[in-house]
Amino acid sequence: MRHYEVLFILKPTLTEEEVSAKLEFVKEVLTKNGAQIESVVPMGTRKLAYKIKKYERGTYFVIYFKAPTNLIAELERVLRITEEVIRFLIVKYENKKEIIAWEKLSKGIKQNKKEIKASESTEG
Repeated sequence: MRHYEVLFILKPTLTEEEVSAKLEFVKEVLTKNGAQIESVVPMGTRKLAYKIKKYERGTYFVIYFKAPTNLIAELERVLRITEEVIRFLIVKYENKKEIIAWEKLSKGIKQNKKEIKASESTEG
């Protein structure tokens, strides 16, 4: 099982019920395909850096999960065909430092600047 995070942006025109239904839909896709969801971080509605499909705002969510690698293709397929998702990004955490960072992020612990600089200086 590998460590992943998926960030996706939903249309800002959705009602609260529709937003929670879409979130549950994505969580269901993950769990049905063998993923273990560690945490879900709702980031709220934010202004986008640039217009996407004529939208200037979007509702952001991040889900941290562990999953087999074959799940990612299915998750990508589902997110691409889901009309309410205007953008998504799937990140895979591979080495030990990244996995430690993933564990902190999934528990809601923010890394401090010293930890970030230390991990950057040892990578190069």
